[in-house]
Amino acid sequence: MANKAASRALALSPEQGLSRYLSEIRKFPMLAKDEEFMLAKRWQEHEDSEAAEKMVTSHLRLVAKIAMGYRGYGLPMAEVISEGNVGLMQSVKKFDPDKGFRLATYAMWWIRASIQEYILRSWSLVKLGTTAAQKKLFFNLRRMKGEIDALDNAQLNPDQVKQIATKLNVPEKDVISMNGRMSGSDASLNAPMGAEGDMEWMDWLEDEDSNQAQEFADNQEFDARMELLQTAMADLSEREQHILQERRLTDEPKTLEELSEVYNVSRERIRQIEVRAFEKLQKAMQKMAKEQGLPMGN
Repeated sequence: MANKAASRALALSPEQGLSRYLSEIRKFPMLAKDEEFMLAKRWQEHEDSEAAEKMVTSHLRLVAKIAMGYRGYGLPMAEVISEGNVGLMQSVKKFDPDKGFRLATYAMWWIRASIQEYILRSWSLVKLGTTAAQKKLFFNLRRMKGEIDALDNAQLNPDQVKQIATKLNVPEKDVISMNGRMSGSDASLNAPMGAEGDMEWMDWLEDEDSNQAQEFADNQEFDARMELLQTAMADLSEREQHILQERRLTDEPKTLEELSEVYNVSRERIRQIEVRAFEKLQKAMQKMAKEQGLPMGN
């Protein structure tokens, strides 16, 4: 993005005061689909910095809302939002309106990728491991705690630790260690703000327009992922599709034994087909995402 557009769009820095920043970004209007398309074309064809700036500022609230989802990682929210804004600018720079996606859909991939990279980079300073299992634990622990009504618990009881470790397939000691590092960092979000001290900083984000924007973006991202999945599934054989569907894409997965009886082969053979089909699916989705300029994330 042109430096001029970037500097103007980020003149409102969250580091300069989070409450003021959140209040100011609510003033930027949402873009209608046709208006967004025309602005994107102006940037794409003429590098119009004003068009780029309008696309960035109209999505700053989206960045702030996404950043809220990472508030449990012990890092200053102002910095998390700033990193998300960097991802937003990258998405605007690469956005192609002719692909048929709205900018909100496309930008969410970049915003989350930028924030996650920042978090992993920052946590590496305290020797956070970066194995695939640890990354999975890092980005799923809060969600898992929410599912078992333990989100507000600084300490997990043994049963909760075992449940999370089993679900994520990681050692129990890793769950305990990660939870210890991440606990107790949400309080600042609920600190009193405003002249009377009767508001929390999250309240500054809540209004009808921003909620609609988030719901729209969530739905659009889900649709984009499903489109990639369905297209990639078409490259699998009928047997691979069925086994993968029954093993990984349903709320009540069938056992290897049940599928082995369907196809009259061993359980190990079903497992091999499942693994191979999943690997093929992943590669196909990553290839299509790359072609569309969508980062797949971690």
